[in-house]
Amino acid sequence: MTFNAVAVASSFAEEIHRRAPEIESVRRLPADLAKKMAQAGLFRMVLPVNLGGHDTPPAQIALALETLAQADASAAWCVMIGATTAAMANRLPAGLAREVFASPEVITAGVFAPMGKAVDDGDHWVVSGRWQWGSGSQNASWIAGGAILMGPDGPQLDEHGQPLHRMMLFPAAEVELIDTWRTAGLCGTGSLDFQVKDVRVPKARSVALHSDPVTVNTPLARFPIFCLLAMGVAGVALGNARGALLAAGAAAQTKKAAGSQRTMAERNVVQADFARAVAKLSAARAHYFETIGVLWTAVQSGEAGLEPRNRLRLACAHAAETAADVSKVAYDMMGGSAVYLENDLQRRFRDANVITHHAMVSPAMYELTGRVLLGLPTRADQL
Repeated sequence: MTFNAVAVASSFAEEIHRRAPEIESVRRLPADLAKKMAQAGLFRMVLPVNLGGHDTPPAQIALALETLAQADASAAWCVMIGATTAAMANRLPAGLAREVFASPEVITAGVFAPMGKAVDDGDHWVVSGRWQWGSGSQNASWIAGGAILMGPDGPQLDEHGQPLHRMMLFPAAEVELIDTWRTAGLCGTGSLDFQVKDVRVPKARSVALHSDPVTVNTPLARFPIFCLLAMGVAGVALGNARGALLAAGAAAQTKKAAGSQRTMAERNVVQADFARAVAKLSAARAHYFETIGVLWTAVQSGEAGLEPRNRLRLACAHAAETAADVSKVAYDMMGGSAVYLENDLQRRFRDANVITHHAMVSPAMYELTGRVLLGLPTRADQL
């Protein structure tokens, strides 16, 4: 049977939405829910078929994440991190990749940022470090962390004079989880710190996502990794904002302002603000999916150069920013009732504004994408 990522995501929507307060309260994706979603294949969307994955086209991945986020952004975020981290498999030796992903219940997590240090020790790296933003790590069997490669005189450098680094893949039992995750939004993602000290990692169990060749030659394996991650972050943002608009629109049918006989939906200013918000979100979403399609076509034809990558990265940053603006409109529509923690719009508003701080869609992306648009020299591996 063909895997339909959107249909599978939709099958979890009711339960995720119902359990959203629980997810927020326990500050992580509950283990039983993570296990069911893993068994259903949501964490294997990016894996190749020969590893038991589904090799899902990018637009379908984006739609699945948007669907999950409409139910709850934290749950969608954990799936996004697990699914995109599994893209490491496309650059691992085939035998090792099969070993890591043998069980259909395997979930991976990780942080690309090179916050660790790796010392060369023959066939191994000896790795120490502490990483922030370890989303979904409590449910992971394997956890990855970026580490700078150290030589006898300091960091090893590439041809641009930048430190070389690789993603190191650790069995979860070798990783210490540190409960630092007490935040304003995305509370249910369990994005705590994790650390290792002098852990030996076989060199074959590490990857340089930008420079190592793919070991699985499929279009999805060749899809630029930063574009894949940015696409996932923006998909969660868009789904969360849509959920906010749906919640606000439904509440506006019956809610009345103090002393008023009219519902919120009957007020002219609410009608105009709501219509503008729907149009803004729809436009950002259309731009987002258009650029996914453009880059996917380019990847399939072997011409995924700087321009289509840049278009997608810009669309993702704009989508996340617009989603936060729209979530605020929905939040403001409900007035004082929205400030209570049990109100769905309170969580939507907080989640939307935390998403915009992710490096893949932060305001700094406008500077990077603007450089390309203005014809200034830019390294492709930044996109």
